[in-house]
Amino acid sequence: MTEGDPRSGGDDGWLSRLRHGLGRSSAKLATGIGGLLTRRKLDPEALEELEDLLIGADLGVAMAGRLTAALARHRFDDDASPEAVRRVLADEIATVLAPAAQTISIRENAKPHVILFCGVNGSGKTTTIAKFAALFRALGLKVMLVAGDTFRAAAIEQLQIWGDRVGVPVIQRQQGADAAGLAYAALEWAKSEGADVLMIDTAGRLQNKAGLMGELQKIIRVLKKHDAAAPHDCVLVLDATVGQNAHSQVEVFREMVNVTGLVVTKLDGSAKGGVVVALAERFKLPVYAIGVGEQLDDMRAFDADAFARSLMGVED
Repeated sequence: MTEGDPRSGGDDGWLSRLRHGLGRSSAKLATGIGGLLTRRKLDPEALEELEDLLIGADLGVAMAGRLTAALARHRFDDDASPEAVRRVLADEIATVLAPAAQTISIRENAKPHVILFCGVNGSGKTTTIAKFAALFRALGLKVMLVAGDTFRAAAIEQLQIWGDRVGVPVIQRQQGADAAGLAYAALEWAKSEGADVLMIDTAGRLQNKAGLMGELQKIIRVLKKHDAAAPHDCVLVLDATVGQNAHSQVEVFREMVNVTGLVVTKLDGSAKGGVVVALAERFKLPVYAIGVGEQLDDMRAFDADAFARSLMGVED
């Protein structure tokens, strides 16, 4: 986005949180790989077992096949040690993830750059919006939020609490108000106020509910009446704990709206961190950020190498 972007995630504190957050996933992989290689050399049978292990770690069938093929091509001088195998896997994963490691590029000529957040119930949209608001504010940008989940009074209240904490205004209406009308009015106000970024929360919706998905499409249609380019980004927030179910969420939301990138939350909540790799390999969408906790500084830009090494438990 800009030089000095705090989302670069290069500091030791963030790396430590990332490793800790992916601890369950890396422990599962390290234990499996270690147990496998204590029984046999890295022969075809071991590679087949390893492929099953990687699939079970939510890396997906295609990615597991790619990783074991990379190991098969690698020439180990002696018997393959678990650490050596994990290093090769980490390097291959980092290569796959590198194209996905992108941040949201704020368009200075947009004024405001409109970001719509969507996802299923409980994915962490509201908290994610607050974290982005804090990060954009740290860059000196004028940020405004929209409490577009008008179905739940608690959602409106939660975003207002976060807005107060971060120090950004929250545009809202009473529970039950038309979300599309609110989005349109918010965009008008943000323009008049000279806001740089307008982030819109939306109601959590199950991807198999056509009516709710239609309402999301309505919000987008209404925004385009005010600005044909809006929303400039449509971010799908995914809960990592759902594992492979995240694939169906991406499929359906991409059919309904123009998803420009992903945010994966709650990586600290399960051993399913491998799903990030599977999603990046399959959908080729940017992963704008990942989250490993509920605090404001527990989300950063997606760093392919740091993620791959943390996932595989590889020390620098």
